[in-house]
Amino acid sequence: MQKQPPNRSNPNPRLVSGKTRQEDAGLDTSLRPRLLNEFVGQERVKDNLIIAIRAALMREEPLDHVLLYGPPGLGKTTLGHIIAQEMNVNIRVTSGPAIERAGDMAAILTSLGKGDVLFIDEIHRLSRVVEEVLYPAMEDFFLSWMMGKGLAARAMNLRVNPFTLIGATTRYAMISPPLRDRFGSIFRLDFYDNKAMGQIVERSADILDVSVDKRGISEIASRSRGTPRVANRLLKRTRDYAQVMADGRITGKVCLQALDKLEIDSLGLDEVDHRLLRGLVEKFSGGPVGLHTLAASISEEADTIMDIYEPYLLQLGFLERTPRGRTATPRAYAHLGVEYAPDGFNAQQRLI
Repeated sequence: MQKQPPNRSNPNPRLVSGKTRQEDAGLDTSLRPRLLNEFVGQERVKDNLIIAIRAALMREEPLDHVLLYGPPGLGKTTLGHIIAQEMNVNIRVTSGPAIERAGDMAAILTSLGKGDVLFIDEIHRLSRVVEEVLYPAMEDFFLSWMMGKGLAARAMNLRVNPFTLIGATTRYAMISPPLRDRFGSIFRLDFYDNKAMGQIVERSADILDVSVDKRGISEIASRSRGTPRVANRLLKRTRDYAQVMADGRITGKVCLQALDKLEIDSLGLDEVDHRLLRGLVEKFSGGPVGLHTLAASISEEADTIMDIYEPYLLQLGFLERTPRGRTATPRAYAHLGVEYAPDGFNAQQRLI
């Protein structure tokens, strides 16, 4: 069943009968923008998507397949839903690890209506067997796979409705080249600047019906690591603190008190970031040290450090990746208040 066309006459479809949603149930979903003109930041990506969507609508064809990649929390899933909304079609959401067999992928593809969107999160984790089923479906909207084994094996061929595949990943390099080459549009999502983060915090506060002054918005925005998901989480936790410890209004002072309780510093680094940097500086004399050794020293998973913490630390210039391992920069020493002694840490180089 096709979705109703989006109500473009209402600039804020999040408001229903003039009332702001306040329920915690489905809160994250309600904070997501529904249209491209509501999506803050990522201007280059938005401009290209607007042209592609308008062209597809004019031709009355499905949008070409889209691949979105970048650090977590920047809006890949949100953009997937927005594309479906702008194209006025249904969206089916799944993830790479959830599709274990070729038959699972075939069942999903055959259930799609004409022009529908299939959104696959963490698409780099698809198995090669599943990818082989996906290739002809992406190019020719045709399924072909083998059923059974040995003499009982038989080929299955089936047409599927034209559809749009939107893949999202935090590990672009891990996507196999044959799959990557079949996407017509590939976009990288970057961290947001403080101005965009301030707009996101202000918008979310309006949806949550939370009173926040300009200083409060600025403090939350500057400590959100350039990531909307983090901004919304900090806003909700600050709202909790304001309701319990203050009069419910988030002022600059209340915001600082709440964020100090959460151990979020002025740059948005949390307790794990500090453990990572201090472990590198104090245990390994600033590096170089291998990722797995560093992860074991602070009791964290190596993939968690690589996907969640390293991108922002690299963005700040606190961390360097070298052929011999991770190295702390002078900026990291200054932020930790530790004297920078290059001769001291270069004398102890460690390998993975």
